[in-house]
Amino acid sequence: MSRQIQDAYIVAAVRTPVGRRNGVFRRVRPDDMLAHVLRAVVAKVPGLDPQEIGDVIAGCAMPEAEQGMNVARIGLLLAGLPERVPGVTINRFCASGLQAVADAAARIRLGEADVMIAAGTESMSAMPQIMGNKVSINPEIFAHAENRSIAFGMGLTAEKVAEQWRVGREDQDAFAAESHRRACAAIADGRFAGEIAPYTVRSHLPGEDGAVRIVESVVRHDEGPRADSSVESLARLKPVFAARGSVTAGNSSQMSDGAAAVLLMSEAALRRSGAVPIARVAAYAVAGVPPAVMGIGPVEAIPRALAQAGIAQDEVDWIELNEAFAAQALAVIGQLGLDPARVNPQGGAIALGHPLGATGAIRTATLMSAMQRDANLRYGMISMCIGTGMGAAGVFERV
Repeated sequence: MSRQIQDAYIVAAVRTPVGRRNGVFRRVRPDDMLAHVLRAVVAKVPGLDPQEIGDVIAGCAMPEAEQGMNVARIGLLLAGLPERVPGVTINRFCASGLQAVADAAARIRLGEADVMIAAGTESMSAMPQIMGNKVSINPEIFAHAENRSIAFGMGLTAEKVAEQWRVGREDQDAFAAESHRRACAAIADGRFAGEIAPYTVRSHLPGEDGAVRIVESVVRHDEGPRADSSVESLARLKPVFAARGSVTAGNSSQMSDGAAAVLLMSEAALRRSGAVPIARVAAYAVAGVPPAVMGIGPVEAIPRALAQAGIAQDEVDWIELNEAFAAQALAVIGQLGLDPARVNPQGGAIALGHPLGATGAIRTATLMSAMQRDANLRYGMISMCIGTGMGAAGVFERV
């Protein structure tokens, strides 16, 4: 029996604050972060029967160690969701969280489910690859010259983008400083408050009598933004990926820990639950590019997503373009002619952090929050480059 294609709507989206690697969430497990946002997003819709959730799809870029073992299923069980709700972990590196949203929407559009949760979680504090426990690159990559760029570090690909698209060091540092300025302004104005589910971190410390005492602290804000960041301070940093390069720790995204969850419904589920939709998932596209310049991926993905949505680029009011590196973000903005004022109005990953597989879901929460605040925003877009040479873009229409 053929099914009629139906629209998928986002009704709620929440995220944790984003912590720096080895920062406030250094002892918090990624499955616990995921469970936290799953509970929070379900609580946003009181009329929802959790038994209706068709699946939980969680993005994770490095699904190993503490975030292995199908972290989606583990997280939903820890969250107390019904045992009948399944879960699956997916990996498209930096686009994993956005891919989760797209996959959840596709299940609804095809009539396979009426309620879905898309999510993402990543602890870069715990990731084995970052900690250097094991090198897992296929040695065959190095045996063939045409494949060696697959193994390039992300910083080296950013250097190649900066060189090929002629993005200078001063422009990169200015872009990074502006990211921090916008993020700090948004925090001061409370613009992130509606999307963040504060996280209580519990520390076990020795007491004076030898007993263990538990100290709790509530994390309410992103840890990365720096009010003291400036072009002058950034200019003093040395390149870290190439001796004569321009990419520094200051104009690159921060390694981070965080999670987010997005609740999607069909029209039928909206009627049953009484939930009010925020946005319709209008389009999603992925494209491949040479691995050596992976940062340019959005240049190929964005036009495809816009064509699917049937809109022009200048109709997009708000663009969340993941700032993997200032060099690649500026190259994408320049190549596509994006309006800088519409790109990351509240800062991006250089200031706010980039917990890899969670970032797409986190940026979805930010976009949904903006759409709820501003009735003039009709179309929003989320886009990012992806390791090994890809780009992804999703388009959302406010309803």
